[in-house]
Amino acid sequence: MTGMETSTKSEKKIWIFAGETSGDEYGALLTKAIHTKDPEVKISGMGAAYMKEAGVDILVDSTELGVVGLIEVLKHIKTFWRIFHDLVALAEKERPDVVVLIDYPGFNLRFAEKMKQRGIKVVYYISPQIWAWHKSRKKKIIKIVDHMMVIFPFEKEVYEDTNMPTTFIGHPLLDILKYTPREEREQDTILLLPGSRFNEINTLFEPMLETTETLHKKHPNLRFVVPAPRETIAARLKEIIYSRPEWQSLPVDIRVGETPEWMGRAVAGIAASGTVTIQAAIMGLPLVVVYKTNFITYQVAKRLLDIPYITMVNLVAKKKVFEEFLQDDVRAEILAPSLESILPGGSREHEVLSGMKLCVDNLGYGQKASENAAEIVMNVANQR
Repeated sequence: MTGMETSTKSEKKIWIFAGETSGDEYGALLTKAIHTKDPEVKISGMGAAYMKEAGVDILVDSTELGVVGLIEVLKHIKTFWRIFHDLVALAEKERPDVVVLIDYPGFNLRFAEKMKQRGIKVVYYISPQIWAWHKSRKKKIIKIVDHMMVIFPFEKEVYEDTNMPTTFIGHPLLDILKYTPREEREQDTILLLPGSRFNEINTLFEPMLETTETLHKKHPNLRFVVPAPRETIAARLKEIIYSRPEWQSLPVDIRVGETPEWMGRAVAGIAASGTVTIQAAIMGLPLVVVYKTNFITYQVAKRLLDIPYITMVNLVAKKKVFEEFLQDDVRAEILAPSLESILPGGSREHEVLSGMKLCVDNLGYGQKASENAAEIVMNVANQR
């Protein structure tokens, strides 16, 4: 076979790998965009509910794979390696035209290396955060990735001194999330967003409930909603609430699968650091951001991180928009006044509202990220 040739549509096989909830959602959007361009493409991959609903043939269900931290990953190492080796063997047999790897670098970069060795093309969607830590990964990435698609504008600069094709496609959440003005929100509703992983729930939900206690005493009109991503998480949240008698009488309402709806209705919230902070900025929901992990993981991360903030909204805006609290600072006496400051009439209300707008402007509103991503993936898949 000489030069570049295009196979027929019916022959196209694309794999998409997402190891976490946010990646699963982006993978679903990408799948829909690809099928709009070519309904005959067969898309398989690692993902969860969103990707399955979008029509992906799920090879591995990633629902419980989104663990974070050194200790947490070590606990699941055997499972990761079994899945990894099974997928490498299947790729060698199936020979997909291109593998799209979404974030999840600990797993996906190793998989990209195996694909490179086997002559299978790799598109990486959402760059590993080498600008924050693991800068040494850059040399490896440019050797094993055929095209890098980034969703934050400053990330393109990271690869400018390389020959690896890199495209800023915009942020996919801008295409699907709706902004809700402040005056249309329920002024007495606060969101508690302790995360989508069990280790996050186990470390963050208790201090959130203690904060709820403090706020409820001062503001008895407030109600608190906890949107759980799935039933297993909801069950764990209820266990924690019922572990203390004083929490059982709090006005805390647990909902399943209604996160976007409540992010458009609440007036403020407390959230675990992660993609949810970008969602909140796009939708106009002020947050207090928290994160807490085990001592060893935190000490390692503290030495490796080289960024002024952990919250992506703050990094994109290049200023403090959402206040962020880590480790021992995740406690009610600190979180309660911080949350009060972003309520209607609070001391930081105007500052946080203008900061969220700046973040969204910097994200490249109107880029149509999923369509841009699908175009790149199909171009790479058509190369022989």
